[in-house]
Amino acid sequence: MTTSNERRTALNSEKAPSSETALSSERYTPQFELGLHTFGDVTRTPDGSRSLSHPEVLRNILAEAKLADASGVDVIGIGEHHRPDYSVSAPDVVLAAIGAATERIKLITAVTVLSSDDPVRVYQRFATIDGLTGGRAEVSLGRGSFIESYPLFGYELGDYEKLFEEKTDLFVKLRSEGPVTWSGETRAGLNNQQIYPKTDHDGGLPTWIAVGGTPNSVIRAARHGVGLELAIIGGAPGRFAPFVDLYYRALEEFGHSSDRRVASHSHGFVAETDQQAQDIFYPAWAEAMGKIGQERGWGGGYPGRDQFEQEITHGALFVGSPETVADKIVRTQKALGISRFSLKYGNASLAHEHMMNSIELYGTQVKPLVLQKLAEQA
Repeated sequence: MTTSNERRTALNSEKAPSSETALSSERYTPQFELGLHTFGDVTRTPDGSRSLSHPEVLRNILAEAKLADASGVDVIGIGEHHRPDYSVSAPDVVLAAIGAATERIKLITAVTVLSSDDPVRVYQRFATIDGLTGGRAEVSLGRGSFIESYPLFGYELGDYEKLFEEKTDLFVKLRSEGPVTWSGETRAGLNNQQIYPKTDHDGGLPTWIAVGGTPNSVIRAARHGVGLELAIIGGAPGRFAPFVDLYYRALEEFGHSSDRRVASHSHGFVAETDQQAQDIFYPAWAEAMGKIGQERGWGGGYPGRDQFEQEITHGALFVGSPETVADKIVRTQKALGISRFSLKYGNASLAHEHMMNSIELYGTQVKPLVLQKLAEQA
């Protein structure tokens, strides 16, 4: 059996996909998918003595993605932020590097902040990645949970809703990959304009809209006929079931087929035992929650261990041994009917070395357990 260290050593030599790779039936599989997401959180060394630089974190993300690919993980998602505690502001560039160094893993944003970007350029960049990687690129569109990109790129927060709605409308039209005519208030219009490069996908780039849990956002995803990605970061995942029902009812109302997909995303961490996972993950999680709470005026300081354990048992944290995490993913799949679950595996200062172990356990143990349990319950 290949050891963890041997597998990681083998990954040091980057291996690009064959130029002959083509879209196949494996690209669109009915099998339940398990993914990993990262925002490129700025981490510390395992002993906590030093924070890593942004370049170090970026290089670590590439190593993490290569290990995920080798471990059997289906999807890697890279987030976009414009603040000092995250290293990734250009997820498409990171995904392009990952695509060149991996063989099969799908490449998605988590998310693209479309409101402060240009839909045409976003489509072109991801169509380019898609072509280079044999059809592995996907896009998840969102408004972002932070607002730094708006002043950075010259947009007004007062236009928050209009920016996202207009730009999403244009992006969806671009997916036809034919001549596009569009007009709006947030960018220059297009008149019978062709956009290049084209992709080999019949319906254009696979696209999702990320939703934090508001009915209007769910309806938007259905109206545009794209996948729904639920960001479940607090509370019991089962409470999102009404949003899934709303999505499929709205798809029918808007005349779209019901084969659109639903995914969910939650924070978590895998270790050999439940206790080990909790002990490693709690300090980083508490730090991140406390900092965001201070920024947003939640109050209460850093959350205690009791709150942390309650969120594992009854809420949205997927933290524990492979068996514990697999069981919770299966329960979530049954409650929501999702076809993809993605674990946000990084959290604040959580060390790269701990994340590498978690990634390997997720791909080699959690994924097989989930698929086995789902097959047994079918």
